Amino acid sequence: MPKLTINDQEIEVEAGTSILQAAEQLGIEIPRFCYHDRLSVPANCRMCLVELEGAPKLVASCAMAAGDNMIVRTDSEKVKKGRQGVMEMLLINHPLDCPICDQGGECDLQDQAVAYGYDRSRYAENKRAVKDKNLGPLIKTIMTRCINCTRCVRFGEEVAGVTELGQLNRGEDAEIGTFIEAAVTTEMSGNMIDICPVGALTSKPYAFTARPWELRKTESIDVHDGLGCNIRVDSRGSEVMRVLPRLNEEINEEWIDDRARFAYDGLKKNRIDTPYIRDSKTQKLHAVSWEEAFTYAADKLRTFKGSNMAAFVGDMCSTEEVIALKDLMAALGSDNLECRVDGEQFDINEKAGYLFNSTIAGIDEADAILLVGVNPRHEAAVLNARIRRNWLEKRMPVSVIGPEIDLTYPYYHAGTSIQDVVKMAKDHKGKVKAERPIMIIGSGVFAREDGAAVQAALRQAAIDLGCIKDDWNGYNVLHSAANRVGAMQVEFFSKEGFNPAQMGMVYLLNVDTPHVLESIHPQALVIYQGHHGDEGARRADIIFPGAAYTEKHGIYMNTEGRPQMAKKAVDAPGEAREDWRILRALSSYCNKALRYDDLFQIRERIVNEYPQFGLMEEVAVGSWGDFGSKGKLLEEDLKPRYENFYQTNVITRASSTMKACVAEFVKQEERVLEAAE
Repeated sequence: MPKLTINDQEIEVEAGTSILQAAEQLGIEIPRFCYHDRLSVPANCRMCLVELEGAPKLVASCAMAAGDNMIVRTDSEKVKKGRQGVMEMLLINHPLDCPICDQGGECDLQDQAVAYGYDRSRYAENKRAVKDKNLGPLIKTIMTRCINCTRCVRFGEEVAGVTELGQLNRGEDAEIGTFIEAAVTTEMSGNMIDICPVGALTSKPYAFTARPWELRKTESIDVHDGLGCNIRVDSRGSEVMRVLPRLNEEINEEWIDDRARFAYDGLKKNRIDTPYIRDSKTQKLHAVSWEEAFTYAADKLRTFKGSNMAAFVGDMCSTEEVIALKDLMAALGSDNLECRVDGEQFDINEKAGYLFNSTIAGIDEADAILLVGVNPRHEAAVLNARIRRNWLEKRMPVSVIGPEIDLTYPYYHAGTSIQDVVKMAKDHKGKVKAERPIMIIGSGVFAREDGAAVQAALRQAAIDLGCIKDDWNGYNVLHSAANRVGAMQVEFFSKEGFNPAQMGMVYLLNVDTPHVLESIHPQALVIYQGHHGDEGARRADIIFPGAAYTEKHGIYMNTEGRPQMAKKAVDAPGEAREDWRILRALSSYCNKALRYDDLFQIRERIVNEYPQFGLMEEVAVGSWGDFGSKGKLLEEDLKPRYENFYQTNVITRASSTMKACVAEFVKQEERVLEAAE
């Protein structure tokens, strides 16, 4: 391991560590524009120049590997003068539009110009101008600001797996652009905005709406998929202005997908902000007060026996409201509960049968991957980027059983049905050489009549393919719902099962899925509690306006079984309230008052019965047991959960930005396929 001296401080680092990285380990900051921790090193901005004893000139610290006995200075006059020269060159063509730039206040170029820039320019010639590029409905471009750091190009090629962007021409004519006139077709394009060190790439939906110092920043959890990506919600007053990623190496690193980043405008459209009751004569919904709604609902509930009532919880419910609804239904004498609102039939008595057992970070250790009935690019785009990185580093073999899809990395298409999984396991039993193979199964695989038999077959296949070892569990179920695992952990399901069509009263908590709505008896009383006037609200007889994920505190357990805390960023609109509070109030009107009155008491109730929710950020490990049941496997092709990445829940369906993405990307892809046929 090389030992070097930086600014009179000695440090020993691993072989291959750059001088810039070594300096950061000592807490010494070196300015940079092109260098990024998670991208390859181009060494083309030259802002990270340092003085190396014995070298004839300043060297780029990002590209120079640390060597034994090196003596480095990062703060000498020679270094400062070199950086000032680089900054002067960068600012030659940069426009003086900081007052109207959306990057203002968060701009690396501004920060470094304060430290190394001059107070006047010696450049008298005309500034260069570059034509703006159309990169789609999400990214706004002002390419004259671009300093050609190529971060966006490298992100597209190395992380997102798309090659639309590149550096064109040379010298003064060099510019970043698309080789053909086309939008950037990746589900993670918004991350290019984050890594752009200047204002060349900014958020098109956020343009000219706020300044960073005006915003209140709240740490939260993304609910648009099952990964539980860490996010920061920036708000002003009662409005969410933007959503940005937070660093979490175990889950999303520093990336989020475009659905998590840009769907926030759907939070203020098509909202339910007051209670409603359906008139029995006109069959129309009319607004009422909370008092009227609770009284009416309680009177109706008294007319039903517990065995004639059922409750469902949807994809974006936090654990607090799930447990509150469970307690309310128990008080009313009903145990007809279900959280698998997409029709999954798998056995959930063993945790290992429905968890992402290897953990998300465990993908980095994998040396072979089998994807079964899942499209991770649509169901968990950040997870797909992690798989791609592993493939780039190891050229790890990836196999797919299901439809042929574009995953941004090559794979072997091994079949389309569960029978192909069984055949693969039989053919390769005892022959798999991989030390850490993993199987990733889409939860939609179990949404069929033979779901339990499919689960048993996949369990055996995982064993035969070497995914299960004493120190390794590579059997992984990828859930698409934010807190589906949390709902299963608190046992929001009926062990004996029930038929929704035979229920006289059905309580829908944020449920808008066709599978549930189509199964309800036409004459049944439906109480809908949610935040958007989507399919569930249209079917409801009583509507309680709930709070969206940015408007309440909540615990969400991701697909690994990792509980995480989301914090309230803004108030809910109108008369809408936090969901667990609505259920607590309804229980009082039913004379079945729940035994908690505030958030701390309901969390204490959760942790007392389910201790894993008290271990924030720790994965709930499930021991490998027997799950599923033997039975006949249907001759059906496996299908991923989503065909349309941009519209998967009530928030994204209400979002104008997501609708624009559908028009730009999904419809365009459909037209290309039709033309090819």
